[in-house]
Amino acid sequence: MVQIGYTMMTEQAGPRDLVAHVVGAERAGFDFSVTSDHYFPWLESQGHAPYVWSVLGAAAQATERIPLMTYVTCPTTRYHPAVVAQKAATLQLLSQGRFRLGLGSGENLNEHVVGGGWPSARVRLAKLEEAVQIIRRLFDGESVHHHGPHFDVENARLWDLPDQPPPIGVAVSGDRSCALAGRLADVLIATEPRPELVSAFEAHGGRGKPRIGQLPVCFDTDRDAAVARAHDQFRWFGSGWPVNSELPGTTAFAAGTRFVRPEDVAASIPCGDDVDAFVDAVRPFVDAGFTEVALVQIGGDHQVPYLEWAERKLLPALRAL
Repeated sequence: MVQIGYTMMTEQAGPRDLVAHVVGAERAGFDFSVTSDHYFPWLESQGHAPYVWSVLGAAAQATERIPLMTYVTCPTTRYHPAVVAQKAATLQLLSQGRFRLGLGSGENLNEHVVGGGWPSARVRLAKLEEAVQIIRRLFDGESVHHHGPHFDVENARLWDLPDQPPPIGVAVSGDRSCALAGRLADVLIATEPRPELVSAFEAHGGRGKPRIGQLPVCFDTDRDAAVARAHDQFRWFGSGWPVNSELPGTTAFAAGTRFVRPEDVAASIPCGDDVDAFVDAVRPFVDAGFTEVALVQIGGDHQVPYLEWAERKLLPALRAL
């Protein structure tokens, strides 16, 4: 049976609200949670971007059962991998073993803030591979001295280590990232229900490991209002990773999506309160071999009614998958 997750979308709510929302998701019966790690929202209408690691620390104390996960953190530019390892180990201790560290090669949108330019996709992936190797060694309790092509680590050691280190997930979008994830990750992360991603992950060592997908949805009893909100805040979603990872700020995302129509968004994101439409949107992930699907309810001010509806109607229907 596929597990259904809740997304704390840091681009659309402030830190206190995000913690309240994940408490509500735990109460509603979601199987796990994930959260984005951004410095910017994609569009100004989303309006938020708090520091996710503080939010996760608070969420770890406010919840009891629901697993937590970054979806995803870039450990190569805005953060050094040695610092990411320390943050993740601490959060695993605070959550008493409920944390998974999701990693990816990053987006210009967030990583540009520290300067230094934005490298090519091939370089970004090489940096991610080196970062994962450093984090693994620190999780193993090593004193790490490392001088590689992209990172230096001088006598680093984690002094507070959990008995079980956080599982590491790696976000994939093509053959090279799937090969990296299959070799080095415990979990596959994707935003598209493409069976070839699962196949490539398994071919490189990922067989039997969890595979997590993510899907935006927009619940509202007024479908027209749901479509309008999805268009206002999530019309960037259909551009795809090769485009989204390169754009430098909200102005670029607004310009790049200016010709996207509400009906275009409604064709790819389930909107309204038709449970069958939401189930039909999740089914391609299940058919592609994903074991977990994290839903994103669009609109920071619309989480409470969504959680109530999900508990009563959506989650029972999705359990049948």
